[in-house]
Amino acid sequence: MEYMLFALDMIGTAAFALSGAMTAIKKKMDILGVMILGMVTATGGGMIRDLVLGIVPPQVFREPVYALSALAVSAFIFIYIYFRAKGYQEISGAHFQLLLMTADTLGLGVFTVAGVRAAFDHHMGLNYFLAVFLGTITGVGGGLLRDMMAGDRPYIFVKHVYASASILGAFVCAFCWNRLGEETAMLTGAASVVVMRFLAIHFRWNLPRIDDFEK
Repeated sequence: MEYMLFALDMIGTAAFALSGAMTAIKKKMDILGVMILGMVTATGGGMIRDLVLGIVPPQVFREPVYALSALAVSAFIFIYIYFRAKGYQEISGAHFQLLLMTADTLGLGVFTVAGVRAAFDHHMGLNYFLAVFLGTITGVGGGLLRDMMAGDRPYIFVKHVYASASILGAFVCAFCWNRLGEETAMLTGAASVVVMRFLAIHFRWNLPRIDDFEK
């Protein structure tokens, strides 16, 4: 079980680091900016979660393997793009958007259920509200910090039911925790996030907005 949890955490870390690094590259940041934005995207949600739980220092500082992995992934992406011919053009089109969306979705699913696991690990009982809140903030927190640091309108408020998918996955995971077991609950919750995100992307689902009334 511990190996599965570690593997999921590393997959989520790499996915969000990739998302943050590619956003930074698109914004034409230097290599330090790319590495910092990648690391913040990968670890920001977990840091907020730990502060809510009163865990100080947060896990990212106690177990630096995640931050170091995020830095390494971000640096690799920068170097790969930097030395590729037409590198910037390659990340400006549909392939870039697809890769960014896939990495973001994978990271969202993994970190959402990691937040739910943290709630149950700290003996919060069947407090579904806290479990869903921690799952959601862990899933979307890094992306929120990424967008704010990159000068973009936070993605969670405008695109493809992003936060809604995290809420759904967190609820599914929490609901299944004592019914199906920890491993199955986490896999089911993460899968729920991924499926909902890709359905929303494919069918262009978005939550209602004020400007929808102008159509």
